Amino acid sequence: MTTEEFKAYREALPSLPGIYKYMNEEGQIIYIGKAKDLKKRVFSYFSKNDHSNRIKRMIYNIRTIEFVIVDTEQDAFLLENSLIKKYQPRYNVMLKDDKTYPFICIKNEPFPRVFFTRRIIRDGSEYLGPYTSVYNAKIVLDLMKNIFPLRTCNLSLIEKNIAAKKFKVCLEFHIKNCMGPCEAMQSKAEYDLNIQQIRNILKSNFASVKNYLKGKMHDYAANMQFELAEEFRQKIELLSNYESKSTIVNPKMTDIDVYGYTDNETAAFMSYLKIANGTVVKARAIEVKKVLDETREELLQRAISEHSIGDGEAAAEIIVPFEVEFPFENIKITIPQAGDKKKLLDLAVKNALYAREERVKQNMTPEEKKPSFRIMKTLKEDLRLTELPRHIECFDNSNIQGTNPVSACVVFKEAKPSKKDYRHFNIKTVEGPDDFASMEEVIHRRYKRMLEEGADLPNLIIVDGGKGQLSAAVKSLEGLGLYGKIPIVGIAKRLEEIYFPDDSVPLYINKKSESLKLIQQMRDEAHRFGITHHRQRRSKASLVSELININGIGEKTFELLLKKYKSMKKLKAVPYDELKEIVGESKAKLLTEAFAGLPEKG
Repeated sequence: MTTEEFKAYREALPSLPGIYKYMNEEGQIIYIGKAKDLKKRVFSYFSKNDHSNRIKRMIYNIRTIEFVIVDTEQDAFLLENSLIKKYQPRYNVMLKDDKTYPFICIKNEPFPRVFFTRRIIRDGSEYLGPYTSVYNAKIVLDLMKNIFPLRTCNLSLIEKNIAAKKFKVCLEFHIKNCMGPCEAMQSKAEYDLNIQQIRNILKSNFASVKNYLKGKMHDYAANMQFELAEEFRQKIELLSNYESKSTIVNPKMTDIDVYGYTDNETAAFMSYLKIANGTVVKARAIEVKKVLDETREELLQRAISEHSIGDGEAAAEIIVPFEVEFPFENIKITIPQAGDKKKLLDLAVKNALYAREERVKQNMTPEEKKPSFRIMKTLKEDLRLTELPRHIECFDNSNIQGTNPVSACVVFKEAKPSKKDYRHFNIKTVEGPDDFASMEEVIHRRYKRMLEEGADLPNLIIVDGGKGQLSAAVKSLEGLGLYGKIPIVGIAKRLEEIYFPDDSVPLYINKKSESLKLIQQMRDEAHRFGITHHRQRRSKASLVSELININGIGEKTFELLLKKYKSMKKLKAVPYDELKEIVGESKAKLLTEAFAGLPEKG
């Protein structure tokens, strides 16, 4: 619908509170909204040009507009909530309430099992919760099973099967996790009484459960059954410890609803807690999918309208993390800054964060759950890369006092060393200690060969050094036509600055970041690998120079001994008989006499 087409509706819209409905070409309701001023609110959709693509798409699909005038803003609030539930319009945010969070199920069966589940089956079973995490659900479940042992098997414990003695007790009975109803060692009446006490625990009715347990304890004590009385005393203590952790801050606080809020790019996550007598008596995790770039205030208001108003249990006070419009004078809205109410709010926010994390984990693929994937993703974000750096190569030059210059390339794949892909380079075209020219040569040789062989190029190149080494590496990439196709950065040792080509201002990554640790690990590994090769070259060069000075020892003998013994120290220690077998008697004699006159060297 264009602004011109809307003008026909503009005169009819009143400046009064109400709700409005947008319909598409087929007459389907695609959006329902509320307003203090219908004319002003509806016209805002058609008078602005800075809407998001989703809102533009919705406006494009509008063909007709209907509205309902109400007496007050409160009425508009309630009517919008009920109509959204009824029609579920495409462009309205829909609460995804508790469908993927764990519940504790009391199964609809003789001798009911009690277990946690994410799946709700409409078979008459009772589902209590939901819990914001499996961990929280298991804590409650473990508590209940410690106090009231229950069966965990899925046997059909109907009366005739038990009477026919079809079943035998299992290990759970022998370790006292079950009282053996399958062999009629526990009556249905006693089992059902335990189930009722479990319901009381789940509903935070701790006083009733304590009275029941105290009664059993006193009965056993009166009958001189002191071991059983002690068991029930311990159960009371378990329940008291749990209750003390369940009481939030102040037992006098009652009839309060608390909302924690957090979000990400696609959804908002809210935790709803109902407080009575200082204890959480109801908790829900709420997920709201973002549809039309709704503000956090709109999303929170939507959750409040359904959970604090829509369920008919409106609290006298609602605690929220930020200001939100709420048109009910009899309900107090509080944004606490300190004290017990702030502790309640912090708890709700913490639960909302847990709900968001759990949703993220549920949506992860098995690969995304691996630590290596997280590290690569962090590195991608820190360096603003366009793709995940699965294949990274890092270069470092080594020369000591300008001798035997070498360079090392280490390769990490999936954030782990791929040692079979490591490479050494002996510098060929550079004379003297010139790190810049050495880096230019090595980068050119490495990627020229990879291009010729059709090998997979890396997703990221790291050079050890600042702007000078980075510029030299870029020069080689430009010559090969690879600059701009492979991201490249330099890391300077002094302050761990990360340099980018054509940017004089370095990036400083958080010292605790996993991505910086990965870069440092690669840099250090390249340095170690290069130094090791450099030492080997110097050792070999020293061996050759000493052998060359021995008259009667030729080039082939040099190579043979060099390959076998690696250093002069090892060669000098070789017995005459062993040398004789390798190079013959005459050369062995020459070597032995020469070694006797040489100074000791490592």
